[in-house]
Amino acid sequence: MSQAQHKARIVETDATPFPSVHVDPITLDILESALRNARYEMDAVLFRTAMSPGIREQHDEFPLIADRKGRMVVGQFGSFIDGFLRQYEGTVESGDVFLISDPYRCEGAISHLNDWLVLLPIYHGPAGHQRLVGWSAMFGHMTDVGGKVPGSLPTDATTIFEEGIAIPPVKVYRAGVRQTDVLEMALNQSRLPHWNRADFNAIVAACRTAERRVLEMCERFGVDVFVSALEAALARNRRAMAQLIARTVPEERLVFEDYVCDDGRGFGPYKLRCSMWREGERVILDWEGTDPQSESSINFYLNENMFKMFFGIYMIMVFDPQILFNDGFYDLVEVRIPEGSLLRPRYPAALSCRTHTLGRVFDVLGGLLGQRQPEFLCAAGFSSSPHLMYSGTRADGDWFQLFQIGFGGIPARPFGDGPDGHSLWPGFTNVPNEFLEAYFPLRIERYETVADSGGAGRFRGGNGVETVYAFLEHGQISIHDDRWFTLPWGVNGGAPGLRGTKRLVRADGTETVLPAKCDRIDVHPGDLLHYVTWGGGGWGDPLLRETALIATDVAAGLMTIDGALRFGVVMREGAVDEPATEALRARLRESRAAPGVFDFGPDIETLRSTCLADTGLPPPLPPRFAHA
Repeated sequence: MSQAQHKARIVETDATPFPSVHVDPITLDILESALRNARYEMDAVLFRTAMSPGIREQHDEFPLIADRKGRMVVGQFGSFIDGFLRQYEGTVESGDVFLISDPYRCEGAISHLNDWLVLLPIYHGPAGHQRLVGWSAMFGHMTDVGGKVPGSLPTDATTIFEEGIAIPPVKVYRAGVRQTDVLEMALNQSRLPHWNRADFNAIVAACRTAERRVLEMCERFGVDVFVSALEAALARNRRAMAQLIARTVPEERLVFEDYVCDDGRGFGPYKLRCSMWREGERVILDWEGTDPQSESSINFYLNENMFKMFFGIYMIMVFDPQILFNDGFYDLVEVRIPEGSLLRPRYPAALSCRTHTLGRVFDVLGGLLGQRQPEFLCAAGFSSSPHLMYSGTRADGDWFQLFQIGFGGIPARPFGDGPDGHSLWPGFTNVPNEFLEAYFPLRIERYETVADSGGAGRFRGGNGVETVYAFLEHGQISIHDDRWFTLPWGVNGGAPGLRGTKRLVRADGTETVLPAKCDRIDVHPGDLLHYVTWGGGGWGDPLLRETALIATDVAAGLMTIDGALRFGVVMREGAVDEPATEALRARLRESRAAPGVFDFGPDIETLRSTCLADTGLPPPLPPRFAHA
């Protein structure tokens, strides 16, 4: 996207254009490494100065450094800046810092109101002779931004107005001067303003750290070299991606679809469908056939640049991990998203439960890109960021509020097992149980992987996690999760993983199976919440798994003796019975049908008919669409 198509007006006090200069490969590598290190330094600054557990402990934040046109050079989520520049009708000047939390005002660069995005233009040169040389940006998840429930993520919202304060693109620093009234207005809407203030300051500090590093590079190597190096890095990425696309993406149309289980209001599942084909050197990714937007809050405003980055990261990590991914290849990818669909909802559709749809996009992308070369396929895995919120007033009158992201089973891969109990996002870390018990009125009774929850395969899926929370104060909880109805599928003969469950055991012993998406559940001292996440799908023929690996899994408690039978392995007294195993595997090979590329488990109608018996919950009703 050229700046001519942007509404924002970039103000520079020096109009001298940057000349294109040659940058030798060594210098380019040094600058790329320096930028990568600056991006990691942004993380380090944030983690040491933020206050909320979601950012400080779990690392729910995403930084980037971009070139002067807003194209990401290093980062994780793709550029946030292009949509901002198209939507913002004002000037961008030296010393400005922008804040935004409204997804509809930045084309989905952030996906719900809890994400506060800070953008900082980086200017180089003395006063009166300044030119824009780059951008630093970062967004982080604020624990609370107002709205109808603590945590600002209502499962039953029908419009975004119910979810908290929506901050349009605004200068929170203008020419270096902090606009205190703007920030105070935003903080006034939060139940935890002191956390939001600290987290905001930490994000700004991280962006300023990147600004300093970029200016140091400009001084050390020369500003013309720096600007040309970014162009060269983007061009190098484009050349590499063009070759990958030509080799791996066919001209014939490939199609894949998957489902979000429900919308939190009793309707589902919701279908995501994507087609892919190549026209010349360009890839077309078309979401035609995806269900219309939900009346509830599972809609995900899919930013096109973000999805291009998802596509690029998958291609790079599977086929050539040495490539440093950036925005340079975006013109090679065309993304088509139907208006009014689950992935392009019309304003003011609710977005607070979008994480499940976002996660399912990864499953669809993996299933789509791997069809032509199944040996590179990964199974479906822990493609979400399930949330637990617990809030209330302590006996001493103090308000408490927890936001925690759960972990689960990562899918099996062509080269090995899926990790047990991990996050969808590689950079996320778990909140230590000791931290939770020290700062919140609860106790962790159990925290362990769920044996046998990963799908069977030559490489097994990662196991889910069971966390048992014992509540010590009266309060309310909210739960956001998925994959309780459909199964995380296996590939190349691998079996699906187990679904997740949520069970509340009252202090008097009565039990209730909770929906995967629910709010306003009252809890009391002595109540126990069994929060079980799902496992990853398996990869390859389970009968080809090495028996020594089975014995190791059983000894580690990751698999039971009965679970070993799924792999055709007979265990006796902690050891593999090799003769019995050979005989069992021979019988299983003779009796089974030839495996397909994908194993989704039962079809949707079968899942409906068995839902109550299998899950303890009634099946979701077929979706209804107001905007169909």
